[in-house]
Amino acid sequence: MAAHRPRKRFGQNFLVDANIVGKIVEAMAPAAADRMVEIGPGQGALTGALLERVDHLDAIEVDRDLAPEVAGLAGPERLTVHAADALRFDFADLSAARGGPLRVVGNLPYNISSPLLFHLLGQLPAVADMHFMLQQEVVDRLAAAPGSKTYGRLSVMVQAQCRVTPLFRVPPGAFYPVPKVSSAVVRLQPNPADAPRPRDPEVFRSVVAQAFQARRKTLRNALKGLCPPECLRAAGIDPGARAETLTVADFIRLADEAGAAPGGERES
Repeated sequence: MAAHRPRKRFGQNFLVDANIVGKIVEAMAPAAADRMVEIGPGQGALTGALLERVDHLDAIEVDRDLAPEVAGLAGPERLTVHAADALRFDFADLSAARGGPLRVVGNLPYNISSPLLFHLLGQLPAVADMHFMLQQEVVDRLAAAPGSKTYGRLSVMVQAQCRVTPLFRVPPGAFYPVPKVSSAVVRLQPNPADAPRPRDPEVFRSVVAQAFQARRKTLRNALKGLCPPECLRAAGIDPGARAETLTVADFIRLADEAGAAPGGERES
């Protein structure tokens, strides 16, 4: 592929370590018939390795200079490049076109990782699993347990819908240009159909967001106007507790109580 100057506005740090590429592919263990989608193929290091394992690959590339170069890696019967912004991409439509849930993979730019995760969570029925290269700090937050400093809104919202499995760390030298932070690869698998779920996802989002917006406050104060003390007690939660001490299951019970309460808040 021709030389391409990485663009800051796209958060481009290209993966150039063949060993790391191999580890990602082996962790995914793709089958030939998998409906694979790569977000941000960049200069095609991972793209080429995936094409060796799958019959067809969809790739989403926001950089319109790179998109045609990526498309040159294989014929259209094996590789479809979507010149599009993954933050606005309709994964549900692609899943329907491909005939089933998608396996999504990508080296995600640090500046869009959280918004993109939330975008994908909103289309989770279209997803079989996700494997992402992210900033180590983001992976720590995704996998954090209650009571830890990294546990927060992102932890709860993702764990309420997915099983989070950190796989391995990646040093800065695996990229060009070399970032100032370490990275890690994580696996996200949608929770089984019988896993606990909030009755009203909008109320759940509101409760979690407001609880962590003022995480130093007790829930009695942090959720004022959304979930009064009697609502907290009905959910089996101490009004004097703080957000970081609650499990995902606690938040689901709390949101269900808040939604059922007279005049319960239903804004996102």
